[in-house]
Amino acid sequence: MTVTRWLAEYAWLPGRDEPTPDVLIEADEGLFTAVTPLLGGGPVAGVEVHPDAVRLPGVTLPGLANAHSHAFHRALRGRTHGGRGDFWTWREQMYAVAERLDPESYLALARATYAEMALAGITAVGEFHYLHHGPGGARYDDPNAMGAALVEAATQAGIRLTLLDTCYLSATVDGAPLTGPQLRFGDGDAQRWAERVSAFTPSPPPGSQAEGADPRVRVGAAVHSVRAVPADQLATVAEWAARHTAPLHVHLSEQPAENDACRAVHGRTPARLLADHGVLGPHTTAVHATHPTSADLNLLAGTDSGVCLCPTTERDLADGIGPAHRMADLGIPLSLGSDSHAVVDPFEEARAVELDERLRTRRRGHFTPAALLEAAGVTGHTALGWGDAGRIAVGARADLVTVRRDGARTAGVPPVGVFFAATAADVTQVVVDGRQVVADGRHLLVDVPVELRAAIEQVTR
Repeated sequence: MTVTRWLAEYAWLPGRDEPTPDVLIEADEGLFTAVTPLLGGGPVAGVEVHPDAVRLPGVTLPGLANAHSHAFHRALRGRTHGGRGDFWTWREQMYAVAERLDPESYLALARATYAEMALAGITAVGEFHYLHHGPGGARYDDPNAMGAALVEAATQAGIRLTLLDTCYLSATVDGAPLTGPQLRFGDGDAQRWAERVSAFTPSPPPGSQAEGADPRVRVGAAVHSVRAVPADQLATVAEWAARHTAPLHVHLSEQPAENDACRAVHGRTPARLLADHGVLGPHTTAVHATHPTSADLNLLAGTDSGVCLCPTTERDLADGIGPAHRMADLGIPLSLGSDSHAVVDPFEEARAVELDERLRTRRRGHFTPAALLEAAGVTGHTALGWGDAGRIAVGARADLVTVRRDGARTAGVPPVGVFFAATAADVTQVVVDGRQVVADGRHLLVDVPVELRAAIEQVTR
């Protein structure tokens, strides 16, 4: 047995309102085996007892989860922010990038994007994946080639992946056919979508001792939106997810226009339509939910569905501010995602939940730092099917994220204040499943700036 030990100056342990000083953390085979606060012992005494322990100066958090990602959107950063418009005009620029990707270029872009996430303290990502086929909708020889590229990208970047394979069949709520770049997204109908997804089993990487499917990858399902999956085919996707005990995600009420169109065609809100066809439930996460009605919120709470907020994207696209505090009061689990990657920074996403709520209500103090950590950590992992991650506790996956306290942004900040002071640039060490991926603020597997620049130039020039 090879035990790895870390000595955290401060570690944020489950059930604590603030970080605990001087914690000895031990792991073996990718799982935490001991978590010991050294009551009064201090780092120096701890190192004397365990000279092999790696010191972690700063505040050490459990691994953070990005519960909603579109990896190829990273190519849009800095290219879509200066003009007028809204989600719908932005979408046309997004389609232009989607049209240029193939499995090779997607692998390069996603690898660099996932590595950027690792640098920010993200140890697992949920990829809402709908770019399935070639130009014009032609299938690759391997119909899951684009999904396989994403799996390989996450493996090379050193983080876990939940591939949320997305059903995308129509262009509008009333069932208009896909056209142009959207043809790459479609499988024809939900049954053919299900057959393609069922045929995909990510294999362990070469040299791995694991047998069967890759233990660092989950395959889940997604309904793109009520615009993109006709009502009579929603149940097929929900049934596939239930049969495979897989996470099920769905874009929900991101813009008022979606709500209006759904009422016009179906006589009900998107949330009600999803509930009527069995999509909502304890394994379901509604992404955005920016414009729900009170009845919609009760539906989400009553079905034990979760909500993934993506504040930096919702802000960037002028979508609006969702009722996060009302959701929390109803017991709806909240997770966080970077979505379009206008920013990849889980600290910014977390504090935006509180700060945006302050703007909406003109009151302060809606979410405690511990509640923000829960959304960024354990709830996000659970929404992605990693129920054993997001806690520094015995038996959990050995994920650690250390934030410095001696930088320009964090100097003089109490340990409990990291979610209101730190940024992704303050992350110094990241461990995923017991393996160090980031050391001293540097990714050990990918030259992130160089690879991002090259990958983005390839699909935007």
